[in-house]
Amino acid sequence: QVHLVESGGGLVQAGGSLRLSCAASGFTSKYYTIGWYRQAPGKEREGVGCISSNDDSTYYADSVKGRFTISRDNAKNTFYLQMNSLKPEDTAVYYCKAVDRAREYWGKGTLVTVSS
Repeated sequence: QVHLVESGGGLVQAGGSLRLSCAASGFTSKYYTIGWYRQAPGKEREGVGCISSNDDSTYYADSVKGRFTISRDNAKNTFYLQMNSLKPEDTAVYYCKAVDRAREYWGKGTLVTVSS
């Protein structure tokens, strides 16, 4: 059973930066995908980006491309979402999701608030 714990959320001014972390454990395969998602108040959850363990390839939603970067620290089994040039519309609860052997696992999320 994969276990995910997000951290690093908080309040930041527009134009600022935050780095979110997703500590992961329990993978049963060396091939898995970690995705970052967010859900703003009153809106559907949307994908932000993802990284593949196979080749570290990444994908980003158009809304964050060029501002957000996903990376990982293999030694710590931790995944990161570096968020730069934050905008008020980036305000949301951010979640990480793992897909391991076709099963999905979610963390409980961390709140990011961007003030204007």
